[in-house]
Amino acid sequence: MRLRTTVAAALGALALVVTLPTSADAASGDFLYRFTGLDGTPQYAGLTDLASRECITLPEVADPGSSNPASSPRNYTDSTATVFTGPDCEGVFFTLRPFGGHASERLKLRSVVFS
Repeated sequence: MRLRTTVAAALGALALVVTLPTSADAASGDFLYRFTGLDGTPQYAGLTDLASRECITLPEVADPGSSNPASSPRNYTDSTATVFTGPDCEGVFFTLRPFGGHASERLKLRSVVFS
C-alpha cells in the first residue's frame, strides 16, 4: 500500500513541475550599448527584460545608410547575448556571456538575440 501512495505522490509532483511556467522564455536584466547621436555626441541606451530567441534590431542604429553602428555592449542579463554587425541578426556575430559579458568600442553591432 505504501508503494502505491509513494508512486502516486511522485507522479503528482512530476505533473506539477512539468506544468509550472519557467523563465527560459525571457532574458532578465539589462543590455547596454553606446551609439553616436544625431549631433555626433556619444549616447548610451539599453534594453531590459527581453524575450529569448527573438532578434532585436537596435532602433538607434537600425539603418546602415544613415547611422554608425553601436559599440561597447554590456550584457547584464541572465542569458547569453549574441550581437550582429547587421540589422535583423545578419552579418558577423560575437557572443557575450551572461552576468557581465562585455566588449570594447571596437565591436560594432546593430542587432542582438538572447538565448
